[in-house]
Amino acid sequence: MIDRGRYNVLGVMVSALDYEAAVARIVEAARARSPLAVSALAVHGVMTGVLDPEHRYRLNALDLVVPDGQPVRWAVNRLHHAGISDRVYGPALMLKTCEAAARTDLPIFLFGGSAALLETLRRNLVQRFPTLRIVGWQASKFRQLTPAERDQTVAHIRSSGAAIAFVGLGCPRQEVWAYECREALSMPILAVGAAFNFHAGLLPQAPRWMQTSGLEWFFRLLSEPRRLWRRYLLLNPLYVGMLLLQATRLRAFDPGSATPPTRDLLYG
Repeated sequence: MIDRGRYNVLGVMVSALDYEAAVARIVEAARARSPLAVSALAVHGVMTGVLDPEHRYRLNALDLVVPDGQPVRWAVNRLHHAGISDRVYGPALMLKTCEAAARTDLPIFLFGGSAALLETLRRNLVQRFPTLRIVGWQASKFRQLTPAERDQTVAHIRSSGAAIAFVGLGCPRQEVWAYECREALSMPILAVGAAFNFHAGLLPQAPRWMQTSGLEWFFRLLSEPRRLWRRYLLLNPLYVGMLLLQATRLRAFDPGSATPPTRDLLYG
């Protein structure tokens, strides 16, 4: 089990740990009914914080920001010599957490996506983990919520008896939601993005060799070019350029320069 703390990548504090340590933290918090906000960030997720000081504040207020993408893991290792041997991929973290939840009888809740997606996702998860208890689910409204609607969602999750909540609203909405609902839910919240679509069989996953070589972004770009071209063709080069500035100390990226949000965004 490896957990070497958090390291500054362009002002975003990324956790240097492995799957075993991440799942252990999640299970411990679930058993204690303690808040624990977790996000798995690839390059796009990190850059949402780099380019928005309020969102950077939210990301740095989460308990675990794990390196979902190989380029994020490489940055942690090369900038800080953290020595982490593998990324903590959001879809894999979701499955490993579900496996632990099934083994330890910790019920889960699924929030986000469409009703049809959730139905397929639930069926697939139970087929994979027969003893997993999915005690609740709620589809996204695909818009901002009123304060009353947000409170109703939180109350619904709490009353379900869930010990772990998985959130699939897409980046950065799911990280905003985890930040805003962390204290009210008082349980582990895992923002896992495309994991819902992958495990429901609605999106193909990149071949293993593309994942390990840091080319998953290229596979996803080919799969959804109209939706993702700006994300990858604009943000990836910017990410590399800014990392070079941090590595050569030509520019400091201070996590403390983040700005506290002035209002809740109420995504859901």
